[in-house]
Amino acid sequence: MGDKPVYSRIILKVSGGALARENGFGIDAEVINKVAREIYNVVMETGIEMAVVVGGGNIFRGIAGSTKGMDRATADYMGMLATVINALALQDEVEKLGLETRVQSAIEMKEVAEPYIRRRAIRHLEKDRVVIFAAGTGNPFFTTDTTAALRAAEISADAILMAKNVDGVYDSDPVLNPDAVKYKELAYIDVLNRSLGVMDSTAVSLCMDNDIPLIVFGIKTEGNIKRVIMGEDIGTFVR
Repeated sequence: MGDKPVYSRIILKVSGGALARENGFGIDAEVINKVAREIYNVVMETGIEMAVVVGGGNIFRGIAGSTKGMDRATADYMGMLATVINALALQDEVEKLGLETRVQSAIEMKEVAEPYIRRRAIRHLEKDRVVIFAAGTGNPFFTTDTTAALRAAEISADAILMAKNVDGVYDSDPVLNPDAVKYKELAYIDVLNRSLGVMDSTAVSLCMDNDIPLIVFGIKTEGNIKRVIMGEDIGTFVR
């Protein structure tokens, strides 16, 4: 690990599940404070430009709603609104620490967030503000993983850091299989061919087509975000 960050602008993808309470639902105040503190420390100590894409699965998961008979588009819009709740909670925690942020929503709700405008997002990053992208892509049938890939391409991010509850990509579910093997490095085509579930196929294809590296790592270990940014070999590197 060097003494300088290996990236200058990144997208941090935080799943809703990573912000949830132990039962998998709601927002765990202690966890979101921990994530906010890590974001603050990384930006202040390394000077990198950071944008964040938040999921909403801890509040409502669109695809789960659709499997129970709800119209898929309606369920997905509800999931997008859930991401806005998480984005506002994260914004509040980060700003309490003294770091400027902007929430940009793909669904217009001007009372609580800016609309997503690519040039404005880049300008915020150049002014050392953390930009939190909410409401997914603004379209149903797309996940927040796809949002991370799309926004990374749009703002010319150097990499996507995917913060998960597990510490990398495994050949099977490590929770169910104690003998699961962790991959240190993968090609995007391997992720698609082996159906590894790192992110959905649309997101994987976007990253592959735009040559955006992805690092999957565990959010539970304090300091991991900085370790990845400084080039430490943790998690799984996908490119």
